Parts: sequence; structure tokens; C-alpha cells
Amino acid sequence: MHFTSERRLDDGVLEREFTLGEIPGILWTPASASTPAPLILLGHPPLGLRRMYPRLVDRARHSVAEGFATATIELPGSGDRPRWPAAEQARADLRRAMEAGEPVSDEIVDALILPLVEKAVPEWQAALDALLSLPEIGGPVGYSGGVISIGIRLAVVEPRIVAAGLFAGSFVPRVMFEEARQVTIPLHVLLQWDDEGNDRQAALDLFDAFGSKEKSLHANMGGHTGVPQFAGDAAAQFFTRHLK
Repeated sequence: MHFTSERRLDDGVLEREFTLGEIPGILWTPASASTPAPLILLGHPPLGLRRMYPRLVDRARHSVAEGFATATIELPGSGDRPRWPAAEQARADLRRAMEAGEPVSDEIVDALILPLVEKAVPEWQAALDALLSLPEIGGPVGYSGGVISIGIRLAVVEPRIVAAGLFAGSFVPRVMFEEARQVTIPLHVLLQWDDEGNDRQAALDLFDAFGSKEKSLHANMGGHTGVPQFAGDAAAQFFTRHLK
């Protein structure tokens, strides 16, 4: 891990950009801490870190205020990373189907999501290796938001992640439902009831499939970007309960 920039935000949060090989990322840590902090990995959709930055830094500020270190990385094919023709074709197919008012086929969903999961999850694990080697970070680790299929795979294969907050707002391949049955860590799942791009019934079916003994579904009225503040507060309480 190589840090490329460092600055203090106006609330004292230390923000450091880094690279891990070809992967850019950002780490936010408390202004001062007497002991190593637990870590929350911030997931996000494949729209690029620069585009997502305002939302990510807002989430990070809230997490750091609760005493967590918070980090994110650029997803494959996004931002300034090399273009990924197969992913771009899958996104184009998705746009065409949605603009035509057609159902999004399983083939499109699989092409869009499964290769992303296969590439992104090992990169998240490599980032976790590097982050946990820093003296200011000590774990335990949580995963928050982003492409829900990435969160599912990480919850299954990465034992260092002990709790996850997932956003039911992205397409989920049918095969991921079987992986969801293998998830056993505590889950806090957020669902926007009127999310225009989300299949509500599929989200409910996925929640039902999760194998965790502790799982809660928080459904609120409104579209994809209409998450109420109190829903964020509930997620913060979830991570405080499980990471501290």
C-alpha cells in the first residue's frame, strides 16, 4: 500500500488516498485515537470513486465520528482503472432493456454482476490485508453498502468480516441466492420501498434466503436516493453493536 496524498478535513478526520498495485483507494481515520480502531469497508456502485466521493466522504465522516476507521477502493473497470469491455457491453445491454421497458433477463444480470464479483472480492481481500497491517487499525471489520452481490460473497469467504450492512438496490444473479444461504454473520439490510431500479420482491426473497441467525430488514418509503437520516443512524448503531 502506497499513500499518495494526505489531508485533514474540517472536522479533523484524516483522509489519505492510496494505491494498492493498480487499485486506487481512500482511507479515513479518526483525528486521534488511543487504541487501534475497528474498520468499516465502504462499498459503492461501479460509477467511479470521483463521482461517488461526496456520498462516500459523508458516510465516512459519520463512521469516523463513531470511532471507526473507514476505507474504500475503486472497483474493476471503474474510474481511472482500465476499461473493461465486457462490463461496458453488459451495462449497455441493461440500459437498452430498461429504456425499452423490457424485463432485465437473467443473462444480462449474470453478465453484469458475476464477473464483477469474481474480480472485486479478491481485491477487497487484498486491501483488507494491507489495511489491517497499519498500526492505527485493529479490527474487527464490517462491510457496508455497495453492490449487494459483492457483500454476499465477502460475507461467505472472508472470515475477518464479522458484520455487514447491505443495500438492497442492485440486481442479484440467481446463483447468489444459494450463496446467501451460506451467510451466517449478523446483517442489517436496507430497502427503499419505491426504488425505481430495484425488484422489491427479489430483494425480499434474498433477505429470506440469508442464513444468518441475526438479520434485520429496514424498509423505508422513497426512491433509491431517498434514504432517511434515521436509517443511517440505525446502521451506525448496528456496527457499534457488532464491532465495538
